[in-house]
Amino acid sequence: MAKAFASQGDMTEKKITFDEVGKDLWAFTAEGDPNSGVIIGDESVMIVEAQATPRLANKVIEKVREVTDKPISHVVLTHYHAVRVLGASAYGADQIIMGDAARAMVVERGQEDWDSEFQRFPRLFEGHESIPGLTYPTTTFSDDMTIYLGNRRVDLMHLGRAHTAGDIVIHVPDENVMFTGDIVEDHSACYCGDGHFADWGDTLDNIASFDVDAIAPGRGGALIGKDAVHRAIESTRDFVESTYRPAAKVAARGGSLKEAWDAVRAECDPKFADYAIYEHCLPFNVARAFDEARGIETPRIWTAERDLQMWADLQG
Repeated sequence: MAKAFASQGDMTEKKITFDEVGKDLWAFTAEGDPNSGVIIGDESVMIVEAQATPRLANKVIEKVREVTDKPISHVVLTHYHAVRVLGASAYGADQIIMGDAARAMVVERGQEDWDSEFQRFPRLFEGHESIPGLTYPTTTFSDDMTIYLGNRRVDLMHLGRAHTAGDIVIHVPDENVMFTGDIVEDHSACYCGDGHFADWGDTLDNIASFDVDAIAPGRGGALIGKDAVHRAIESTRDFVESTYRPAAKVAARGGSLKEAWDAVRAECDPKFADYAIYEHCLPFNVARAFDEARGIETPRIWTAERDLQMWADLQG
């Protein structure tokens, strides 16, 4: 019998941390599990990333209620992945916001992504029976959008492809803080299974150009101070490049996916094996890197069936 995916047996509950990354700006983090962000305005609250289920979203709401009783008016979703969006209904927000490209990906592959992610990492879907269905936005935008929470300005921007084709970031100028989604991680593996390796570095450069004072990353701890921000951006860059480079070399000589897997492990294991969800992400990262190096521009849709076939191929 083939070995199970690395995260199928991961049932260890993670410790939640709630850090203030700027005045009335908070990062909800959980030791490498998906993060959420909280932006408190004059009269209402914006949530960044909904979590995977309404039950898990309620853990974010509990933390919000420790610091404010203002209503939650907006939920902003940086991309389409199930672990980020399927808990949105819990917040009761009037507006659920995505980029246009992310909404299109919900339509194209949202159900397949949900089925795939649930199979890979069941712990992240605690209370999955409470999910009412796919999450669709009430509001979308193309390149950028500004929302005012009273006097507090919040800028939503698409700065380039990276973790997905539809990633957006959220910048709060009055505190110079950014919520980056999974474009930036800290001591956590990047999931690149739907990524764009060739663009990711340029998108990191675009984030770095803001010279922010803090980042709430997609996974890992809050990054407070310019040194922490720089370190995480560069470690993310190293992770992405170290995954793509060996896979591309194998693809260029006509090698196999299994050979690409071995080459990426040789490059990445010494540097990143202790990162959160490293083993979970690795097979999907290698498969996407190998595809992109062979000229497959648009990431292929992951399905539960494709996951199992890819894993069997890697197991030999």
